[in-house]
Amino acid sequence: MWLFGYSPDMQDIKNPSMSISSEVYYADGKLIGRYSKENRTPVDFKNISPNLVNALVSTEDVRFYKHHGVDFYSFFTSMVSTAKGDKRGGSTITQQLAKNLFKTRKKKSQGLASHIPGIRTVVSKVKEWFTAFEIERIYSKNEILEMYFNTVPFGNNTFGIKAASLKYFDKTPDKLNAPESAMLIGMLKATSTYNPIRNPEKSKDRRNTVLAQMEKNGSITKEEFAIDTIQPLNLDLRYVENVSQGDSYLRRAVAKWLDKWCKQNHYDLYSDGLKIYTTIDSRLQQYAEEAVAEKMKMLQKRFYNLWGNKNPWRDLSGKEITDFIPKAEQHLPIYKLLDKKYHGDDVEIQKYFNAKKKMTVFSWSGDKDTTFSSIDSIKYYSKILNTGMMTIEPSSGKIKVWVGGIDHRYFNYDHVNQSKRQAGSTFKPFAYVTALDNGFSPCDKFTDKPVSIKFMDNGKPDVWEPQNADFHFSYMDMSLRWAMGKSVNSITAQVTEKVGWDKVVEYAHKCGIESPLKSVPSVSLGTNDVSVYEMVRAYSTFLNKGNRIDPILVSKITDQDDDVLAEFKPKTEKVLSDETAWLMLYMFRGGMEEPGGTSQALWEYDGLWKKDNQIGGKTGTSSKYVDGWYMGITKDLVTGIWVGADDRSVHFNTSETGEGSHTALPIFGSFMQRVYADPKSGYTYGPFPKPWTKITKEYNCPSPRLPVDSLVTDSLDVPLDSLKQLAPPTDLESNPDKENKPDVKLPKPNK
Repeated sequence: MWLFGYSPDMQDIKNPSMSISSEVYYADGKLIGRYSKENRTPVDFKNISPNLVNALVSTEDVRFYKHHGVDFYSFFTSMVSTAKGDKRGGSTITQQLAKNLFKTRKKKSQGLASHIPGIRTVVSKVKEWFTAFEIERIYSKNEILEMYFNTVPFGNNTFGIKAASLKYFDKTPDKLNAPESAMLIGMLKATSTYNPIRNPEKSKDRRNTVLAQMEKNGSITKEEFAIDTIQPLNLDLRYVENVSQGDSYLRRAVAKWLDKWCKQNHYDLYSDGLKIYTTIDSRLQQYAEEAVAEKMKMLQKRFYNLWGNKNPWRDLSGKEITDFIPKAEQHLPIYKLLDKKYHGDDVEIQKYFNAKKKMTVFSWSGDKDTTFSSIDSIKYYSKILNTGMMTIEPSSGKIKVWVGGIDHRYFNYDHVNQSKRQAGSTFKPFAYVTALDNGFSPCDKFTDKPVSIKFMDNGKPDVWEPQNADFHFSYMDMSLRWAMGKSVNSITAQVTEKVGWDKVVEYAHKCGIESPLKSVPSVSLGTNDVSVYEMVRAYSTFLNKGNRIDPILVSKITDQDDDVLAEFKPKTEKVLSDETAWLMLYMFRGGMEEPGGTSQALWEYDGLWKKDNQIGGKTGTSSKYVDGWYMGITKDLVTGIWVGADDRSVHFNTSETGEGSHTALPIFGSFMQRVYADPKSGYTYGPFPKPWTKITKEYNCPSPRLPVDSLVTDSLDVPLDSLKQLAPPTDLESNPDKENKPDVKLPKPNK
């Protein structure tokens, strides 16, 4: 009759359901973090210290082993004490378990009778009595204690004794001594009041009260009590710090990756206690984060020095965007609330945005406490550069590195898979693979000369006349390998015209690009927005013998007992011939080996060039140096890196500071140096694989050695909305780490 609400039945009591956090691990078993509605990890009774049991029983239910769920003697004596002004509880451990396990006092557990004054408490108490009797009938005392310890809340979204003991002492529950056990049990009376971090003195006093009860109950001696009560709390918070650092981009990516699987298999990632093993290599992830921190700190300093006190938000003509701040305000969630509250009164709205308040902001020298207005904050964060980086092992399809940004605490947007930006010249290889797969060879030659291409744009006739970045044409004949290695725009345009821009779009999608691509002649120059994830996936096709892969981020999932629930293998599809795939690897080496190759700044990283190691890659820069890219390929790995500001109107303004070779390439060089320097990384020096099949096309056609012009660029420095003035990369980029140094090492000879 809906009078008393929900009560647990026998089935509920026999099969209690606890919300257990899922854990996510690196491939080598190191914990990354947890997904939890309640931060809880269950523990068996045998792994619970007797000190914990003694502290709990002595404090909460001294007659625990004598009653059958409800201790009426304690109940009535507590009522008498309360009447005399000494309020104390009379609930047994079993009753508390019933309350914790079945939420008997939650609103959904109450019926119509709960609206009658004084009845709600009586109904809840009677429910707990009946439930406690049933629990005692079904479970042993030790099983009850085990369930209690695994369900009791310790505040701050921490549930269960294991989560609490790790959080406060970096110990498992079986290792806790008497004072540590007493402190945790003491918290149960009031988790906020006796929180040892916020209120250490109150926590210590409460701990000593529990120790006194343990001494009174004979669990510890008087001598032990005297020693234990003078001990400091001895908190060890390292476990909290280790779990919380650097994991949010990964955790979010894994959650998104598993969303479909969880729905199909009826699992809740946040409460079903799954163990998720990712493909991420903890060593490589560490080296990637270190390289990002090292180089992005340097880039941010360069950016500040470049703009000084000037505002960097500029339109495509270089003029400051005067309404940048008002538009940024309007994009904030608070703006709609303020607009509604003040009925569109801009004066009142601006009072809010101009009001100063204390806040902590991101900085490369550590978290910075400051006093900012909302407008100050917008200006500050708009000038900060960000990055996205991903590494994959194409042979296995396993993602090894995922760096979604510079700091997940301040920048939640994931720049690996969420963000999409213009790829610039890193998109050119899709024009060349289309050519190689349709009759051309790496040695076929085109002339670097002006190009005029007629095409239809949305039903209207148009003409595209791309310029090289320096507005200069050499009129030299160049092989396709030389042209791609040097990133010559005019030849890329001619190749695109020969094979057809529709065909280039087709091959880009075939290799792994999923974003929609506008089919126009400039598509090969990277005018479309794509993600780092897509680019790495597509480039992996070349190293994987022409097999496109669906990368995996999770290798397996188990339950709490380590029984395997699912294992994941990458799906592959043959999209290129073995010959075309190998020839593309040979083409990528041209960035290092051909005269004016745009990857040659990597020669400055001595740690990359041992034991005949070979690296291929492609730089890319979008219009006005908004986006800097580098795609790097070794014999084992493919890495993609993007660098830029979150707002496209904020960017560098010179090729010497803002091109991909100066922003993204240095991160790749620093990362791979770290990987190669670690013999335990599993990735070694070495040449690219030999041909997987007979190569029928000519490819060994050395280019003439010419004087190197160190001032040329590899960028798409044109208005984004003008197809007629696109000007992508042409020549060698200067050294990224030593500004204005004109000399570079000569490329190693072709082999």
